[in-house]
Formats: sequence, structure tokens, C-alpha cells
Amino acid sequence: MAFSKSFPKTGEKYPVWEEVYLTDEEEKEQEEKAKEENIVLMKECIDSAKSIILEKEFKEYQTDVVNMAIALFEKISSHSVYWKENKAKEKFDKQISKK
Repeated sequence: MAFSKSFPKTGEKYPVWEEVYLTDEEEKEQEEKAKEENIVLMKECIDSAKSIILEKEFKEYQTDVVNMAIALFEKISSHSVYWKENKAKEKFDKQISKK
């Protein structure tokens, strides 16, 4: 099932909601962007976790570094839905500007 998102068309007394659908290709493209971004982010989180552990003079056990990295990653990572919603908003904005 294709990803979709509703956006309000304003300008009337009450907004009319318009459903925007991503093609399979657009959806896969956004999933790949999210995956690539998350890999880079996880690497940064591992480096940050190591740095924090060393700075606080904790023992540098690998599991502690990984657990802290995962916690940081979960806190700041972006999800594929975010990218899909952005792409849908981009399509919506283009449709509105054409009218």
C-alpha cells in the first residue's frame, strides 16, 4: 500500500483536505535516504558515547558504549516516515503552486 498524507488546502472558510500519495519509487527513495542518514547517525552516536564514557572516566566496556550509542540514536534518529511526509508535503506544495 502506498504512503499517503493529508494536507489542508486553505483559502476557504473551512480547509479542504487533500490526500497526497507517494509512488512506490518515491517511497523507496525516502526509505533509502532515511537508512543512509541513520547509518551515519549511528556511527556518530557510537563516537559520542565513547567520548562521554572516556570523559567521565568510566570503564570502556564495549557493551556500555553500544548501549549508550543506542540510547542516543533512539533519542535523535529520524524515521523513514519523516522523510516520506516531507516528500508528500513537497508534492502537495508543487500541486498548490501550479493552481
